Amino acid sequence: MTQFPHITANPAILGGKPCLKDTRISVELIMEWIASGATPDTIVAKFPHLNRDAVQEAILYAAAFVRNEIFIEVKLAA
Repeated sequence: MTQFPHITANPAILGGKPCLKDTRISVELIMEWIASGATPDTIVAKFPHLNRDAVQEAILYAAAFVRNEIFIEVKLAA
């Protein structure tokens, strides 16, 4: 069993970005929604074809990805 069964990547779909299985909703988009203040429950309420487990898994997938400790310098605006 794969660690992230709800996440797939296909070069023919969104250029191979990790997406929720059987959708064109990327992990990146889920994280943008979360950053905008959405919760997994509000995402599922707005997009009922998704399930909460898949949305939660997208968040865990993103967390695992950033664990690779790749740091990008960010300059703060004055």
